[in-house]
Amino acid sequence: MRTLTLAGLGTVSAIGYGAMPLSIEGRPDPERAVATVHAALDAGITLIDTADSYYAPGGEPGHNELLIARALAAYGAAGAGEVLVATKGGRGRTADGGWSVDGDPARLRAAAEASARRLGVEAIGLYQLHKPDPGVPFADSVGALRDLADRGVIRLAGISNVTTDQIRQAREILGERLVSVQNRYSPAVRDADPQLRLCAELGLAFLPWSPLGGVSRSALDGPGESVPASGTPFHTVAARHGVSPQQVALAWLSGLSPTVLPIPGGSRPASVRDSAAAAGLRLEAADLALLPPAVPAAEAV
Repeated sequence: MRTLTLAGLGTVSAIGYGAMPLSIEGRPDPERAVATVHAALDAGITLIDTADSYYAPGGEPGHNELLIARALAAYGAAGAGEVLVATKGGRGRTADGGWSVDGDPARLRAAAEASARRLGVEAIGLYQLHKPDPGVPFADSVGALRDLADRGVIRLAGISNVTTDQIRQAREILGERLVSVQNRYSPAVRDADPQLRLCAELGLAFLPWSPLGGVSRSALDGPGESVPASGTPFHTVAARHGVSPQQVALAWLSGLSPTVLPIPGGSRPASVRDSAAAAGLRLEAADLALLPPAVPAAEAV
């Protein structure tokens, strides 16, 4: 597994694992879920992303965190000791399957403490504000992360689903303890280009969530248009290299900036192993000519 050395985070695997599919609707049975986490570890993945809100409607908050803690304990300290578990707070599930948001500082502090207990750690390695709450001043929510770091409940902080202005504001509040930004980014959804480039400028890890969107259809044909899966640029490049189009998409993402660390999900060991293999894929100039171009840094920041 290729690694990245990022400010604050240190050395981590170039591909992470987003564990949400193991706990929400359509989740696998517990045995397969644990086997999927173990497959990620076997492949050299050292960053696992979770959240207290990853549970099925009607369930209990923290399902995914408890699952990750159980899988790591079963794997053994020798293999799981270097794993960074990144969790999030500030969201929940509604009875109809939707998502709520709550950035109240007191509730964020309580949520982080509960997450630490579920994960079985004295301090959470990376704790992220899941989404800004429009009903709470952003500075107040981020201030709760600063307080948690001051108290030793968390070591490092991150923010998710944010604008460039919010990144700069969080940087002012948290200083070097802000180490990551997690926004949606994929071949099909690239409206976070400015945030991605700002993270590169500031040396912050950029963790694209849902990074494989658009791999099964053309991301270049325009709104409302699509082509057969076998005709997408990612499939064309994959055929050249004898790999999956998902690997090509993850390698393309990794090449956009030295601080990009994709966190693809997966509910089967085979899916996770395939994603992890993207860390070893090197795209050539002829490949990149077929894929969406990178946005110049000057245009994004």
